[in-house]
Amino acid sequence: MFEAIARSLMLILARLLTGVRGVWSQPPPDSPCVYFGNHASHGDFVLIWTVLSARQRASTRPVAGADYWNKGIVRRFIGHRVVRGVLIERDAARRTIDPVAQMSAVLAAGESLILFPEGTRNLTDELLLPFKSGLYHLAKAHPKVSFIPAWIDNLHRVLPKGEILPIPLLCTVHLGDPIKVANGEEKAQFLARARAALLAQRPAHGDDVPANEGE
Repeated sequence: MFEAIARSLMLILARLLTGVRGVWSQPPPDSPCVYFGNHASHGDFVLIWTVLSARQRASTRPVAGADYWNKGIVRRFIGHRVVRGVLIERDAARRTIDPVAQMSAVLAAGESLILFPEGTRNLTDELLLPFKSGLYHLAKAHPKVSFIPAWIDNLHRVLPKGEILPIPLLCTVHLGDPIKVANGEEKAQFLARARAALLAQRPAHGDDVPANEGE
């Protein structure tokens, strides 16, 4: 009950603050898929989550860092019970399970994932940080699963770097054509193609400038 209330409040707040809408290049798939997006804030997954239908949202889980979401009672409640996050231990020395195995288990169970292949929030002047290899290994392990690029536009302006209170602004999630790993495709090739597919969703108006531009 508390989880459902918290989910509803999270979605309402996201819509009020951002007026978020999804722009799809084609209808979302009914089968399990992986949404992969650009990563500028801790609220990124919420916007992708919000533009999904209620049915899709119920079976879509965000991938996030365990070190952040296991810190404190409130974060643990949200991470584990409200959004049912797939919490990855980013410190390889402390891992007890392989991250790709964690994500694979979710897909095998018939659920979808929201993944940020940069691995951490991008606070640089670059549009995207280098992609981690996990995206490729997951695609390789599930060659029939669709990987859908999702560019989140304008969210960094809602909560600028160093600010505490959010600023209400319109945000859009642009979701492109799905990609899959090709037979014999090498890691570098796939990651470059995935990066290009995500950048292709970036709006031409240029409102999605890096978070620290002008500092």
